[in-house]
Amino acid sequence: MIPNKINITSQKNLEIVWNDAATTVVKLASLRNNCPCAVCKSEKEEFGSTYIPIYNNDQIAISKITPVGNYAVTISWKDGHDTGIYEFDFLRTISKTKEISG
Repeated sequence: MIPNKINITSQKNLEIVWNDAATTVVKLASLRNNCPCAVCKSEKEEFGSTYIPIYNNDQIAISKITPVGNYAVTISWKDGHDTGIYEFDFLRTISKTKEISG
């Protein structure tokens, strides 16, 4: 699966239109909470399953999304954090299918 289009909606969600015509949505806070970078993973390991991060507005606001080859994107957050590589399979797994009304 690869995205055809990635949009930030309502400054709260990332909406992804995939090449199989499915559209999924993931909350920006959830995306940041699931950051796959080594620093974020070690933080979760250090604090354990009871760790609940609280983010300020800059920590869950995206400044830039950059493709990484044909398999992922990096997300630059407004607070400067930009080391997570979000593979497409990972994004598909953590997002929810958008219900199409009509």
